[in-house]
Amino acid sequence: MKKYALYTSILLSGLLLSGCGKDFLNKNPQGALSEEQVLNSEGVEANLLGAYGILNGNVSGTWGNYASAPSQWLFGEVAADNAHKGSEETDQPNMNLIELLRPNPANDNLSQMWQVYYEGVARCNRTIALLKKDQQGSGTVNASRAVEIEAEARMLRAHYYFYLWRVFKNIPWVDENTPIDEAKVMPNDQDVYPKIIADAQFAVENLPESKISGEKGRMDKMIAKAYLGKLHLYQGNYSLALPLFKEAIGSKDITAMPFQNNFNVETEDGPEVLMVSKHAINPNGTGDNANVGDMLSGLYGTSPVGCCGFYQPSIDLVNAYRVDANGLPYLNGQYRQDPYLSDLGLTDTEKAQYAVNRSLRVDPRLDYTVGRRGIPYLDYGVMPGDAWIRLASYAGPFVGIKTMINRSQFASHAVPGEPYITALDVNIMRLADVILMAAECEVELGNLSGALAYVNAIRLRAAKLPPKQLNGVNMANYVVQPYASFPNAEYARNAVRMERRLELALEGHRFYDLVRWGIAKQTLESYSTFEGGHLPAFGGVTFNTQNAYFPIPQIEIDRSGGSLKQNTGYN
Repeated sequence: MKKYALYTSILLSGLLLSGCGKDFLNKNPQGALSEEQVLNSEGVEANLLGAYGILNGNVSGTWGNYASAPSQWLFGEVAADNAHKGSEETDQPNMNLIELLRPNPANDNLSQMWQVYYEGVARCNRTIALLKKDQQGSGTVNASRAVEIEAEARMLRAHYYFYLWRVFKNIPWVDENTPIDEAKVMPNDQDVYPKIIADAQFAVENLPESKISGEKGRMDKMIAKAYLGKLHLYQGNYSLALPLFKEAIGSKDITAMPFQNNFNVETEDGPEVLMVSKHAINPNGTGDNANVGDMLSGLYGTSPVGCCGFYQPSIDLVNAYRVDANGLPYLNGQYRQDPYLSDLGLTDTEKAQYAVNRSLRVDPRLDYTVGRRGIPYLDYGVMPGDAWIRLASYAGPFVGIKTMINRSQFASHAVPGEPYITALDVNIMRLADVILMAAECEVELGNLSGALAYVNAIRLRAAKLPPKQLNGVNMANYVVQPYASFPNAEYARNAVRMERRLELALEGHRFYDLVRWGIAKQTLESYSTFEGGHLPAFGGVTFNTQNAYFPIPQIEIDRSGGSLKQNTGYN
């Protein structure tokens, strides 16, 4: 079975069976098959495929699914200090409000996030409900497979609820036992987190050790263990999380897994992959099963992509990759001193004479994460600066790399004529993420040597990255060295947090990390002062208590008849 077999028919069969309306509480979606038609093994399996289909955050075709992207680029990165919305200030203005931490309940990005992932919950619930009816009746699904199906559906449901919880926190719980007429008025006055953990725990206990042969993207026991560990980590339950992370890590040697392979359609199914949103261009050339959530991040102007100029790395992120004379990152903000700005603010004459500073001492992951002027960009040629950027004076001189594919891959991994819609997968969880979460647990449990070993494994892998070169000459002074020691817990904690930023930048983790660490206010306000000094649109940001979460969409409160209550601070 081809690697995309799990997904090529999802939006055809899954949506037909499960309903694709944005209002997840619709009782009888138009075009849905009757229960009698799907109450059999094939129908249950098809509904499960439909539940998997929401992993790519897409229920409404190719355009408009940006806020629900599995990469969580808007809420996870743009709302933090790693990236700007990009484009121009007047383009997608509601995204500006997310970035500047001034969201309101009418923001369409919030309703998109809510509706898509509750659609995922609804599909999981329907799968479980059908399965149970089948088992109570004719039993067309054999008993062992029935347990696996329920475990897959509950792992997916845990994921969808967790994504919703991170953004909104106070959310209603709806499961397979909730009557339709009650589901539409379920209140959000209970803590759903224990139920999310229960779903993941069930998955750990009942998923198979490995995926069905050839069906990459399926849930398995190791994914469930890593995910359950993450759920415990978010609660600060380090002693529960660490053993699960250790099982997921096992004896795997991440230093032998090339960093760059995670962001290439030809190598993306490597040993580092854990939980992933699989993407594919449909056989007819359409892209609704593709990576549509990240499509706006395509390069602008004269670039081979030509659209759309969003999701630009921040100046602060770029400078965070600077290293000291020992090849170690600056942990206390010293990287902001005399910052590297590429050609930002130069006159036309100065830009015409611009030359790359090849003595700039940086972690090599910078040029595999960020495109900057004068440096070769994938196989597109040298990044020319403003010619590939929508408006550098607004969102800066840098572009992202991790969401783009090689030009040579356009023909087979992009919709014809639209190279910004690609088949590139999105790693929801990869091994480096798990290793760094394990390192965090080790710090908090007092094992600094264990944390050191985990962090240094990530850094040793980074040191193997081939230097970016032009005519055989390195484009920077690339250097990354392991830490000699962690002298105390505070130093270790800062080192682990910085390593997560450098390794996982632009992969959707940053805002959520800052919030759970309890340092979002100081970090984001300090960042705003720095970034705003170079890009005025991003100065003056204030992080208030309510900004740890976002407002419940007003449209959902209205639909509930008032049963849903608004998050504190957004009334």
